[in-house]
Formats: sequence, C-alpha cells, structure tokens
Amino acid sequence: MPLNPLLERSALPNQAPPFDRIENAHYMPALEAAIAEARANVEAIKSNPSAPDFENTIVALEVASETLGQVTGIFYNQLSAVGGDDLHALAEKIGPLSADFSSDVVLDEALFARIKAVHERSADLGLTTEQQMLLDDTYRDFVRGGALLGPQKKERLRAIAQEMSTLSPSFQKNVSKSAEAFEMIIENEADLAGLPPGAVEAAAHAAQEKGHTGKWRFTLDYPSFGPFLQYADKRELREKIWRAYASRAWSADGQGEFDNSANLLKIVALRHERAGLLGFQSHAHYVLERRMAERPETVVDFLETLKAAYKPAALKDLQTLKDFALKNGGPTDLKPWDVGYYSEKLKEKLFAFSSEDFRPYFQLDKVLEGCFQHFSKLFNLRFKPSDAYAVWHKDVKAFDVWDLTDESFVGTLYADFHPREGKSPGAWKTSYRNQGLFEGKIERPVIAIVCNFTKPTPERPSLLSFDEVETLFHEMGHAVHGLLSRVTYRSLAGTNVMWDFVELPSMIQENWCAEKETLDLFAAHYETGEKIPSGLIEKLRASKNFMNGMAGLRQVSLGTIDMAWHGQDPSGIHDVAAFEDAAIADVTLFPRLAGPTSASFSHIFAGGYSSGYYSYKWSEVLEADAFELFRERGLYDRPTAESYKNEILTRGGSEHPRILYRRFRGRDADPHALLRREGLLNKAA
Repeated sequence: MPLNPLLERSALPNQAPPFDRIENAHYMPALEAAIAEARANVEAIKSNPSAPDFENTIVALEVASETLGQVTGIFYNQLSAVGGDDLHALAEKIGPLSADFSSDVVLDEALFARIKAVHERSADLGLTTEQQMLLDDTYRDFVRGGALLGPQKKERLRAIAQEMSTLSPSFQKNVSKSAEAFEMIIENEADLAGLPPGAVEAAAHAAQEKGHTGKWRFTLDYPSFGPFLQYADKRELREKIWRAYASRAWSADGQGEFDNSANLLKIVALRHERAGLLGFQSHAHYVLERRMAERPETVVDFLETLKAAYKPAALKDLQTLKDFALKNGGPTDLKPWDVGYYSEKLKEKLFAFSSEDFRPYFQLDKVLEGCFQHFSKLFNLRFKPSDAYAVWHKDVKAFDVWDLTDESFVGTLYADFHPREGKSPGAWKTSYRNQGLFEGKIERPVIAIVCNFTKPTPERPSLLSFDEVETLFHEMGHAVHGLLSRVTYRSLAGTNVMWDFVELPSMIQENWCAEKETLDLFAAHYETGEKIPSGLIEKLRASKNFMNGMAGLRQVSLGTIDMAWHGQDPSGIHDVAAFEDAAIADVTLFPRLAGPTSASFSHIFAGGYSSGYYSYKWSEVLEADAFELFRERGLYDRPTAESYKNEILTRGGSEHPRILYRRFRGRDADPHALLRREGLLNKAA
C-alpha cells in the first residue's frame, strides 16, 4: 500500500509539500495517524520517570505534534488557496478532531503538572531569553486554555472548542460562496463607458471563459469590481455591484443560503462564554492580555485619538467630494457607490493623473522582480525561481531564497497571484513550515504569499494597479519576516509575534513603493520599456494623503466594529445589522445601504484578528516612526537595514516586541509619527 504523501518525509527541496501527489482523500487518514503519533509523544512526556525539566517537558512538547502541524497546516492553507466544496466538507470533520486533541493536551492535569513544575523553577534553570519565552508562553497557553479550571468548566471549554472549530471555516465559506454567486453580465457596450481598456478586456475574457461570447462579465473579485466602481460612468451599474459586494454573506431576513448572521452570533457568544470561564470580563480582555495594548481601554482610547483626527478630515473630504460632484454634473445625493468614481475624477483634476496612468508601468513579472531586488538591496537576499518544487496550481511560482552575504539557504517562497473559483478573496502571507526545530534539526522555512491580482488576458500581461503593487510589497514584508527568522523554536519564529506588532514588517514596506529609487527598479512600460516618468512619481507622492481622512475613518470604524462585538456580553444582540449600525454611528459617513460589514468581516470572524483589528493602525504608528529613520539615513542604508533585520525580523517572538523595537530605534515609537506623516497631527488634539 503506497504511503500517504502527507506523512512521508518529502523528497523535495527543503522538505516542501508534494502538492502534486496530495489528494483530498489523503487528509483524513493522515490527520488520524498524526494525532495518534502526537498522543503517543505526549504520553511519553507524562510517563517520563525523570524529573520534569526544560528539555524533557517543554521542548518535548514543542516538537510532539510536528506531523500533525504539518498535516493541518497544509490542509488549512489549501482550504484558503484552493477551496471548493470537498475541502470545506472535510473542514467540518477535521476541525472537531483537531480541536478535541488540542483540548486533551491543554486540559491534561498530569502534563500541566510537569509544565508548572518547570515554570516554578525557571529562575534557577539558567535559560536563555528565548528559552524563557518558550517556557512562559507554554505555561501561559495552558492556563489560558483552562488548565487551572475544575472538571465541569474544562468540559465546557472542550465543547466550545469543538463548536468553534467549524464555525470560522463555515463563515469564510459563506463569504466566498456568496461572492462567487454574483456576476454582472453586460451586453451593451455603451454600459462600459468610462472603464479603462484593460478592465474592458479583462471583463470580455472573463465572459468568454464562462461561455458569454461577445459580452462582458464583472465579478466581486477585487480586480474586477474595483476598477468598475472607480471608473464606470453608469451610476446604476456601480450601485448594483457595490450593493452586491456590501451584501456578501447577508440577507435581510437572515434566511439566505450563505447568510452569516447565525454563524456570527454563535461565534461571539462562544468567545464571550470562553472568556468568562477563564475569568475574563470579555473576549477582548482575554485576547488583549497577550497584546502590546494589553487592555481594551487602551484600544478604545487609541481609536478615539484617531477618530479625533480622522473624522473632521473625513467630513471635509466628503464635502469636497460632494461639491466637486455637483459642479461636474453629479448627483445631489452622493452615495457610497459614487465615492470611488468622483474621488478618481477629483484626483485627476488636482494632481493631473489617473490611477490607470500607472498600470502600464506595473507588469506583474517585472514588479515581482523589482520587489526581489528591493529586498536584495535591503537585506542582501537573492530570490531564484525554481521548478524543483510541486505547486498546487499552475499559476503558482516557487523560489529558493539565499543570503548573498554567506551564500546560505534562507528558505522557500511560493507566490500565488490570481483569483479563481474557490480561492478566498484578499491577500495574505502564510507558512507551510516555520523556521526552527523540526525532526531534530533547525530547518529553514517554507513560506507563501497568496493574492488576488489582476489576471493576464490574451491581449496583455497582468498589469497591476498601484494599490496592488503596495499589496505585493506588504505581503512580501510578512514573507521576509518569516524567511529571515533565526530562532530555535518554531512556535516563536517569524510572524509568531503579538498581533499588534505583526503588521510592522509588512506595512513599512509599502513606503518604498512611492520612492523613485525603488520604482526605478521595476516600473517600466510593458510595451516600450520606458521607465516611469519622474513627473508621474512626483504626482503620486503629492497625492499620497489624498482623502486620507475618509480612509483613516474607515479603518477606525472597522476597529470599532471589532471591539463592539468582542468588548461586551453579546447575549442581548439578535440583529447583526442593527447592532453594527449603532456601534459605528459616530465613525461612519453614510447610513448603511446594503448588508452590514460584520457579515463578511473575515479578519475577525474567520481569521486571527478578533479584538485585534486596531492593530493595523497600531502597527502603522510603528512603521511610520521606523521609516522616518530610513528617510533620515537613506532608503537603503545598510547599517539601518541590518539593524532592523537583526533586531526585529530575525527575532520573531523570542522577546517582547517593545524590547525589540527599542533596540532597533533606540527609543519607543513616537505616537505622533503616523498623523505627522498624514498631515493630520494638529487635528488630533
């Protein structure tokens, strides 16, 4: 009988997953075998006759579930990147099995007794900083998992974990399925007025793929609906696609096939109940205990400070937009589906360029190559394409990453760039194996970035918007954080840091995208090869703070939604839309005209950002402060880059992020750095 490829030691470079051999039928047998192996390893720790110490208990537990982590890591990554009904059906089986095993471990009294014994003697063990962090994290994870509770509460926690294991995948499935269920077929070419040629070609190609010859197809994939909202002259069609996007996974009566209302209410109820069992006032209190912010009150104060700056600026932005629209034949009642359209036209008037002016200079292959050169200039890395790796789709590319300083191998990088049916929306970095101890050796990581960028057509290659270029640099910032990790233990590697620190290494990279020195690495016209004109770059830089009040207030509203759901007892909430309306009444510019954001808010209900969405703005303060140092010393100043690499990127979660940042910057972050960059500092008083 052939071995299960999920359980074999991979023969591919860096032991990367053999995607070409993995079938859906392999997941369940592999999971069951991996759980059995992990249970045996845990039993060996518990039955060890030697007194508990750091190696025979803490490190042994760290590596006890290696195979299980490998199997579930591949599965859940493929669930997002590939999707489909079969994988989602498997998730409903795999989730409870994994959750049950995790509960067995964290609620095991004998195992916790050994961990507690080591933790109580930690001061006498001579541990390194990283070892102490691993010990503290392990002990804290068990306590936060219910190790100190009585039998009845432990069993309830176990039941909650079981339920939660399927709710988040179900939430994400509904978001994806509801988006895929929508298409807007245009038959009259006149309805395409205002759209750039590339968007029209992409829509024609999308229609042809679905058998709609001679028509144009628009979907809720961002490369399709984004340009439509930005450029389409026909207002009623902009409204149609905006309402469809804003109503994903929601129906007014809660009875729609993909409605997320019941899922959402169950998720917040279970999270709150779990927090209460563990002695916390709310889910937000539970989560923030392990964040830089530490307390919900700190987050609320932070959001209020941002609101004080962004709301007046947003109201001014909106009035400016309304006035401009009226003067240019627009509606007297500006709506959300008009904002992108008139913002683009106002930007063209104020700065004498269109967002589409950049697209011919941003050919995906060239941008990726330039992005790699950028990281080579910063951190002396080399990205080499490789066909030695199996991939999960023909569009996926694989790269070996090397350190040019000593020609050492850094890790494996996959890049998956285009939308397709089944694939989750958005963009993210993930890991198939973190750097660190694996099968007895310190191994290099296997990292992936997954995006949904503009697809190529028969007429032209994939040409990115400037926003998509920023997204690539953002996700590559996460990827390099994972790739450059140099720790011992995988649970502390790379992006395994506090969630309100994790966006620093990604968001800081976006700054280089508007710099001529960086753009000259890759921005060349896809037909002529002409470098992007300096004048166009200057126009881009001049427009960087355009409408930043509205954009900032939008982020504040999302953080407010998150804290509203998770900062209180949700038992009295029955109407998702009404609750959201009340929560963000003071941080929104329009009444709700479609579904509530909450119904498709995957970051907080199907991702890791519950009680943590504020972290995007929190990290933005850090990265604005950090980038000021690069501006001061030079965009590619090697000593600064090396300090940033060595003090932050390589350290992962091996020390508290506040310590890492101080070591790099020489001080705490200046809280005014972000608003100073956005020209809003004097409005935050």
